[in-house]
Amino acid sequence: MSDQYVCKICGYNMINYYPDHCPFCGASKANFITAEECSQNYKVISNKVKDNVTRLISYPNLGLEHAAYCIEISEKKIWIDCPSTFSKDLEPMDKILFTHHHFLGASNLYREYYTAFIWIHKEDSNHVLARKHPFDKKFKENFELFDIKAFHINGHTPGFTFFVFEDVLFICDYVFLKGEELFLNPYGPEDLTIEGAKKLYSIIENSELEKVCGYNYVMDYEKWITSFVRLLM
Repeated sequence: MSDQYVCKICGYNMINYYPDHCPFCGASKANFITAEECSQNYKVISNKVKDNVTRLISYPNLGLEHAAYCIEISEKKIWIDCPSTFSKDLEPMDKILFTHHHFLGASNLYREYYTAFIWIHKEDSNHVLARKHPFDKKFKENFELFDIKAFHINGHTPGFTFFVFEDVLFICDYVFLKGEELFLNPYGPEDLTIEGAKKLYSIIENSELEKVCGYNYVMDYEKWITSFVRLLM
């Protein structure tokens, strides 16, 4: 862990290198701490979304860190994305499924300690930010795993994938919240992101969903979809 650093501004984990600036947010190395220091000064807390879904996030707040989510199903724990802070206090997870490569968190440490298998879309596994992180499966197609459905939509990142489990949509930062309104993530090809958003809508429009889990929000689906339709229009 001493060879792994965490940016306090955005929560990005750097494996076996110590650059002058964070490769994700550009913050100077004065803002870096070791992964071990991160584990000592931050913890991962969980908040219930529904009976079998919890939200995982570092506490105190670790900059721009994206929330991760734990799904409990068939006596297994499946994570959607991963916290920036490594903690040995969490119950073992079986797999970590990533929406995209921007916030891989401490997934390599969880993989090593808990022998969790890490999945990401092949298009995102090739990005320079992802190359030092280990992946066990680089998927190319939509899939279903333990009733978790994965849909690749491209856009924000080439491999961006959203997930649906029962009545919960996991969208990370593809669609983010400012005040009362939703916005598409501006980082990435605008035309492909708009196309991906339309594809997202075509997949979920007839679904009976109740909750939407974003990178920094959890919303009731009815409120979310109303704002999302306004966004598309």
